[in-house]
Amino acid sequence: MQKEKTYLCVDLKSFYASVECVDRGLDPFRVNLVVADAERGRGTICLAVSPAMKALGVPGRCRLYEIPPWIDYIAAPPRMRRYLEKSAEIVAIYLNYVAPDDLHVYSVDEVFIDATGYLRMYGKTPKEFADMLRNAVFGQTGICATAGIGTNLFLAKVALDIVAKHVPDHIGVLDEDSFKEQLWHHRPITDIWNIGAGTAKRLERMGVYDLYGVTRVPERTMFRAFGVNARYLIDHANGVETCTIREIQSYVPETTSLSTSQVLFRDYEAEEAEVVLLEMVETLTQDMLRKRMMTCSVGLSVGYSEGYAAYRAGSRPSGVRRKLADYTSSCGRLTELFRELYRETVSHDLPVRRLAICFGDLIPEDDRPLTLFGEPPGEEKERKLMQSVLSLQDRYGRNAVLRGRDLESCATLRARNGMIGGHRA
Repeated sequence: MQKEKTYLCVDLKSFYASVECVDRGLDPFRVNLVVADAERGRGTICLAVSPAMKALGVPGRCRLYEIPPWIDYIAAPPRMRRYLEKSAEIVAIYLNYVAPDDLHVYSVDEVFIDATGYLRMYGKTPKEFADMLRNAVFGQTGICATAGIGTNLFLAKVALDIVAKHVPDHIGVLDEDSFKEQLWHHRPITDIWNIGAGTAKRLERMGVYDLYGVTRVPERTMFRAFGVNARYLIDHANGVETCTIREIQSYVPETTSLSTSQVLFRDYEAEEAEVVLLEMVETLTQDMLRKRMMTCSVGLSVGYSEGYAAYRAGSRPSGVRRKLADYTSSCGRLTELFRELYRETVSHDLPVRRLAICFGDLIPEDDRPLTLFGEPPGEEKERKLMQSVLSLQDRYGRNAVLRGRDLESCATLRARNGMIGGHRA
């Protein structure tokens, strides 16, 4: 008989804000601080707020203008490189206690740990083991953590997200029985991991408002409404999750892709946005070349600001995909293709605010299928030129080699090269 598993989901409390407070010698539970780039204006989104501000009712992802005027606070510009460094430092702390095979980094501030084999080793209960990790993190970094404990990954995550918030020690614990007792009727259902607003609306049309309601719907009806995703909804509604950390680590996707997106800081005319799009294409092509991959399908999505509803009533699609005749990593070829797709897709009478592109069906360069005519003329020469550019950028920084268009006032590449995840490094 298989031994019952014990999983932990450990989250760093208000991570970005806590890092900023600790670096300033401040207590995040006493000081009002938000992580936001105030130079972007009052409409900028806060990446995090300190626990002290949450205690005043300020949500973690508010905009600056939504903060009540009577609250005095520190606005700390995001420093993504610092957060990544601190995250790596904390993961290293966990690895002092568990093996890499038993840890899965879920996000910059959250990990899953298979604690099953360590409870006897350390002579700890699951809560004591979680406290040992939390104390180690706090002692070495000053960052507080919360934890969820469950008999599978899903229950550990839900225990963290919901139960831990309502218990004094901030450690939530769930098994299948206590999950049904405590959370079957929990609302809103969007509090449950992996149930977003779209899924919730579709369930609502079926008369379902909580997980208990999901268990009352015939499986045939669920699969008709949600396809293969119905299996996850049904299992999770019953507190079941069969996936393990080992399976996550060994997973290899059938297909791979690269993508990038950008929300522009202001409304762009269509011609201005084309400059940004071509910068994005070249940057993503460079990333593909660094990975020594090639693509045979591409995708483009264009989003708008005011007037978007009117645009949806028009005849042009907001996104388009295109299958290529063969595989390529040619920046010139992909640039011309995206220029063509963009001009076919964009609505010139509406301000552009969002752009997203994707290279799909990636394969390694060495696996490129042989064709009767071989590689198109000039692509090998262009690839060598691009490799030289990449070498210069790797040595001197991504702004070491730029195109003339990158110097235009509407261009964003130079600024974004100094960012991580769209925020200041």
